[in-house]
This record gives sequence, C-alpha cells and structure tokens, in this order.
Amino acid sequence: MTPQEFDLVVIGGGSGGLAGAFRAASHGARVALLEPKSLGGTCVNVGCVPKKAMWLAAELSQKIALASSLGFDTVPPTLDWKEFIVHRQRYIAGIHASYMKRLDESGVVLMPCHGRLQDAHTVVNADGVPLRAGHLLIATGGRPSRPDIPGAMLGQVSDDFFNLCAAPRRVAIVGGGYVAVELAGVLQALGSQVELFVRGQRLLEGFDAQIAAELADDMHQHGVHLHFGYAVAALEAARDGGVIVLAEDGTRSERFDGLIFATGRKPNTAEMGLESVGVETDARGFVRVDAWQDTNVAGIHAVGDVTGQAALTPVAIAAARRLMDRVFGGQSDARLDYRDIATVVFSHPPAGKVGQTEEEARAAHGDSVKTYTARFRPMLHALADSPQRSLFKLVCVGADQRVVGLHLLGEGADEMLQGFAVALKKGITLADLHDTVAIHPTSAEEVVLMR
Repeated sequence: MTPQEFDLVVIGGGSGGLAGAFRAASHGARVALLEPKSLGGTCVNVGCVPKKAMWLAAELSQKIALASSLGFDTVPPTLDWKEFIVHRQRYIAGIHASYMKRLDESGVVLMPCHGRLQDAHTVVNADGVPLRAGHLLIATGGRPSRPDIPGAMLGQVSDDFFNLCAAPRRVAIVGGGYVAVELAGVLQALGSQVELFVRGQRLLEGFDAQIAAELADDMHQHGVHLHFGYAVAALEAARDGGVIVLAEDGTRSERFDGLIFATGRKPNTAEMGLESVGVETDARGFVRVDAWQDTNVAGIHAVGDVTGQAALTPVAIAAARRLMDRVFGGQSDARLDYRDIATVVFSHPPAGKVGQTEEEARAAHGDSVKTYTARFRPMLHALADSPQRSLFKLVCVGADQRVVGLHLLGEGADEMLQGFAVALKKGITLADLHDTVAIHPTSAEEVVLMR
C-alpha cells in the first residue's frame, strides 16, 4: 500500500500528543494523530478533569456542613451522583468538541485507531495504511496497575471510580500516593466511610514529611481511617458480597462494599512495535528519553506519562510544545527544564509543593539549610471551630536565604502556589518575601510573614 506522507505522526491523543500535534501544525508541519479512544487521554477522561469535578462537589459538601456551625439553616447535604455526573460529562464533552474544532482548524489529520511502528519513520495504522514521516512522537500515556496478589480482580482501579453512581457505604483504598489520597478525601466527604491501607509509614512519598504528617492528621479529623505499615497480601470475597482485605501478617479486615487499588501506573507501550524498531525502554516498560525528549532511535521522540517523567499533564504539554519548537520551529535550544515543577494534590485540604523538600535540601546543601513554618487554622475553620489546620513551610539555603522549596497544606493552596512557583524559579530569597506587604486577612499572607 502506498504510504501517506507527513512531517510528524503522533501516536496518542492525550494532553502531550495533542499539544505536540497542535504546536507542530502551527509551525507548518503536516501532522497525523492516531488515537483510538476519546481525545484528551487520562487527564480529560479519567483523571485531572473529572477528578477535580468530584473534588469540587466534595468541597461544597464540606462547606455546607461548616455553614450549619455558623448559624445557617442547612440540612446535611446529599449528592445526587447521577445528576452531578450529567454536569461533569457535559463539561468533558465540551472539551472533546473543542479539541475536534482545533484539529480541524489546524489541519491535523485525526485517525481514530491504534498505530504500530514499522521502522524509524513509518507507522502502520489499524487499517494497514503506512504513514511515513521524518519524525514520530510516542505519547500513549499510562494506565492504573493492579498488584499481583490473590483475589486482585475483586478490587477496582482508579479509572473505575468514575463509573460510580453513588458513594459506597464502606470503601477500602490501597495506596498512599496522590491518587489514593485524593479518592479517599472525595469519597469520605461524599458519604463513604473510607479506610486507607498504606504499605509505608507515611503518605505522599516525595512530599515534605511534615506536610504529609499534617495531612494525615487532617484526613483523620475528616473521618478517614489510616492504616500505615499495612502490606496487603490478598483479597477475599465476603459471603454476602463485598471484599475482605488480608494482610501479610495474617490479619483480616472487616467487610468493605468496595475496594480501589491506587498502587501506581504502567506505561501503554505494549504491541507498539518498539522492540522491533529498537526503541529502548526501562525495566518497567517506560520509554527512555534524553533531556530533549529523544529516544535512542533518531527521529523518534516521546513525551508524557509513557516516559515515566513527572507524570503531570502540564509537564507533558510543556515538553511536547518545546520539542516541536525545536524540531519544526527552529528553536535549537528549546527543551523542558524539569527542575522546580510545582504540583498539587487535591486532598482535603489540598497540598502543594515546588522545589526541594527539607530532606532533599539537606542532602544537597548540608547545614546551610534553614526552614520556617506557619501552622494555623484558616479563618473559616476557626470561626466554625473546626479542627482542620494548615501548614506552610519554607526551605531556604545559604547566607542569602534563597528559597529552594515551598510547601503548602491548606485551603487555597492549589490556587496560591502558582505565583510563588514563578518567584522560586526566579531565585527569590527570604528577604524578598519579607519585603512584600501581606494581603490581610488571607492564608497566603503567611508565606511572606514566616520568620
């Protein structure tokens, strides 16, 4: 069959693939995009977007509950999940429509099918049509993993959460990372009794230890039961339905109506022809790339979760855009700087970080590290006499007290971190913060008042 000719073929229509396709097309490249499922990948369909929608619903539920403590005549809120899902999916449908419109306007050829690498410059689509291009971009993302234990199929994975039409009465979540923490907070706020089973001794590896400990306390205050040092050995079906968790030490849990595994993700690299072309992957199957998003095969690039690098939607988008600016836009130095990337966990309350944790800073800078913290109750929670607390932390280095890490736990942390991330990236010092007049009364003012 005669090959169709392009400048770029993108395999995967998630955040990274779409960003790469749009940016390449803006530079005049002829682009084909292969995506067999809904556009937007994990983020739009079973990740960031629907997750944030459910988080907002949970936040409203908690705010309504607080309102009754302040004199409002309210009744305990109950979410009509099916009604809310209608609004959630309508919003997502709007994103899909926007993508289709942009693809049409930019001239990108969308092929709703899988693609397989034939050689370094050829992809064969599911209809057997060869697509040739000078550059190929792998952006196939990842998927949730299920542990290899007896009875594992009795549990669901994080994607399945978005198929729920009601809050399970009692639900177990296995994991201690950002997905586990987010799902636990949402389900607890919307009516479930949640128990979190964590293999390690803390939440959120990679976040500052003080922030993780404070979050665990806040989650406990909201009613989530946390089990640390709990190694799940198997799942067992309960006699009347539901599931029982068996630990490696032989202990058995009570019955749960449902269980969700949030135990990591795997790359979508199977049956793509990577091995036949010689594209290197690591021991877990992630595509190896260098600092320029290039694989070991000339002309083949990869971005996003499939590379195992900072699995965040904005990272995939930024990496793809810079890659296309370099390949098609004549910007020879364009590449993503992976240092000091800000990120937020949509827990209750949200936790955010940018830069180094205290542990990382001490490993890199030794005794020149100084930390500053502010622990307080946000005004709304103080008024309602709620036990929820915020914790803000600065990590500074050297005689000039350059800020190398900022860690926020508390209401509004998700919104206030972005601006401070810009400042940290530009080399702000503690004196610069102190020289900034505070906005009062806000939680954000605590960042510039820490001493």
